[in-house]
Amino acid sequence: MPADLATVAMTLLTTDQTDSLLQVLDGRAEGLVHVEHLAPRPARHAAPARPLPDRLAALVPPEGLWAHQAEAVDLARSGTHVAVATGTASGKSLCFQLPIAEAVTEPVRGGTALLVGPTKALAQDQLRAVGALGVDGLVAATYDGDSTPEQRTWARAHANVVLTNPEMLHCGLLPHHERWATFLHRLRYVVVDELHMFRGVFGSHVAHVLRRLRRLCARYGADPTFVFASATIGEPEALAGALCGSPVQAVTDDASPRGERVVALWNPPLVEAATGSRVSTHRVTAALVAELVGAGHRTIAFCRSRRGTEVVAADAQGRLGPDLAGAVRPYRGGYLAGERREIEAELFDGRLRGVVTTSALELGVDVGGLDACVLDGFPGTIASLWQQAGRAGRARQRSLAVLVAGDDALDQYLMAHPDEVFTRPPEPAVVNPSNPDVVDAHLACAAYETPLSGDDARWWGDDLDEGVRRLVLGDRMRIRSGARMRKVPGDGPRAVWAARGYPSRGVGLRSGGGGEVRIARADGALVGTVDRGRAPEVVHPGAVYLHQGVAWRVADLDLDEGVAEVARTDGAESTQARSTVQIRVLDEEQCRPVGRTRLSLGTVEVTSQVTGYQRRDAASGEVLGTEELDLPPNRLTTRAFWYAVDTGLLRRAGLAPRAWPGTLHAAEHAAIGLLPLFTICDRWDVGGVSTPWSEDVGGPAIFVYDGYEGGAGIAELGYQAAHRHLAATLDVLRRCPCEAGCPSCVQSPKCGNLNEPLDKAGAIALLEVARPDLT
Repeated sequence: MPADLATVAMTLLTTDQTDSLLQVLDGRAEGLVHVEHLAPRPARHAAPARPLPDRLAALVPPEGLWAHQAEAVDLARSGTHVAVATGTASGKSLCFQLPIAEAVTEPVRGGTALLVGPTKALAQDQLRAVGALGVDGLVAATYDGDSTPEQRTWARAHANVVLTNPEMLHCGLLPHHERWATFLHRLRYVVVDELHMFRGVFGSHVAHVLRRLRRLCARYGADPTFVFASATIGEPEALAGALCGSPVQAVTDDASPRGERVVALWNPPLVEAATGSRVSTHRVTAALVAELVGAGHRTIAFCRSRRGTEVVAADAQGRLGPDLAGAVRPYRGGYLAGERREIEAELFDGRLRGVVTTSALELGVDVGGLDACVLDGFPGTIASLWQQAGRAGRARQRSLAVLVAGDDALDQYLMAHPDEVFTRPPEPAVVNPSNPDVVDAHLACAAYETPLSGDDARWWGDDLDEGVRRLVLGDRMRIRSGARMRKVPGDGPRAVWAARGYPSRGVGLRSGGGGEVRIARADGALVGTVDRGRAPEVVHPGAVYLHQGVAWRVADLDLDEGVAEVARTDGAESTQARSTVQIRVLDEEQCRPVGRTRLSLGTVEVTSQVTGYQRRDAASGEVLGTEELDLPPNRLTTRAFWYAVDTGLLRRAGLAPRAWPGTLHAAEHAAIGLLPLFTICDRWDVGGVSTPWSEDVGGPAIFVYDGYEGGAGIAELGYQAAHRHLAATLDVLRRCPCEAGCPSCVQSPKCGNLNEPLDKAGAIALLEVARPDLT
């Protein structure tokens, strides 16, 4: 129960003796699955191979640099691109701050530096950190969407260290590079912070943004060194190299000291075994946050969704009562700039005792003094889990991290296999820079910035010629094609941008949705924003949208204008969109047998349409009604892997034709729920379709597809990992104690059919006969 969990947490933070701690846990903590004690670790020091100049002496800690810091500084100063992938609070910032401080303060020809991070919060934190260095001659400024026009002008004219994000680099700096000519000419270092976040379609876009940056630097006579900073991930040099387009050397041997950390895995107890329902993860997390904050422990909690963040924060505030309710606040994407700055200021100066957040604060925001971290569900990857857990204990004090399992298949798999949390190596990240939709969009942007020529194969390799051809013919661009070829004497053919405006405005980096939808009141006052691609599901007419604990009902959605009009509501209801999905195979590129099924990989077209939504009581979850909608369909050309299931195999499993739809649907959901263990993605990054008859396959089939135009590399990894993936899927289905299917095995929170029909027993029978080696 939540009260037991709070007692356990307090004991973990205050008990010094391991034996007595375990006795308390064993006797009082229903739902506690596992406790891991990570011992403190001493530091290892080293000095740079070439001494730093005297003017930087004050920046080096009194005890000296840790060994991995010295190694990274040596590589960067020698002009070698480097990726530093070490644990939380391992001093990664100093690895690039020292070379930057040296470069910008050179007495004869000072250089400049560009710091690129995935969030505005991270840029603000790095600005504080750079300012705190106190280096004469180092002038830092942020250049992002929150900066005023006056601040942007000042940054261009005066700053030699600019902190920004990929979107602002893409839309603000690169298209107007002439204004930045002096800065780019002197550019010595480009820092890409939180490397592990640049994966999937976002990372694929950023890879091209960085190629465009390097191309313009070369035009102005610069060749900057890249420094990547990352949480511990697998093969960081491979991801970094794919992003910048050049070889990168990794630094992964963490030599920093670490305080003792206690990690608890907590599975909310079953409420009803037959249905698989458990005590709410949100309730457990909120109770824990309230108890910890009430006892004086500074706490951060991470939730997997914006809605969850709002719900947990409101619950924790209610539990704390009026005197302490203001000590806990939610923080997530979609907040206005003023709201974010206010929360960040309260957090950094200690006025805020607890914060409930999405991954917006997972990154290297240096919030010192946090004692505890609560994870409201597994964040999707082992790398993210340790990054979030590491937010507490940065001052090397004893700290607590609690993973409160969600009720989906992946969380329950880890609760059944706790060793996976502590022994599974960090995953490598996936990018797909050759995605034609991504390539074409950024070649258009590059053509606007300066004409493309054959020399640009240096940046785009074999993708250049085909991309330019598609641009000129206009057969693939989703934004208006404006590229034209012309002959320039002595230079060969060149591609130039010939349309009005600049194309980067029509290219969104984080999805294929193409920008944001503004969420606003009838008087135009802005409430928040949502990605255009997610708008039909999140802010369809009638949807309930939560922001800062306040519920808003969507009155109208205008996708052409990019505006969802909302009005306040009492928050008594929640909504879930209902949609239809159809899939068509465009190209089968590979196939192979997997057990008694046939597995294929290729390109598909997915057509989806939101057709209605379900209204539920926000407190009890009771269905209040279903409403119809008529929104336009959305078409997506992407990558997929799919299983062809012979009808004879279904009959061999003892399944009559009437059971096939539910069987295939349940197997699809369970497989998607476990996919992040093998493909380094979030379940929301992929979609699925199951059908008892596919015209393209010639029989029953289960499709799993990348949720982004052109694909993000997820389908390829799923295809490769099929045997291990299906083994884990069958294991989850067998272990789940529910009778007919539940969120821990076959129900999906994103199902457009509202989880109908589902046949858990049929899915088990099918997988057992399809994979006889697993029985």
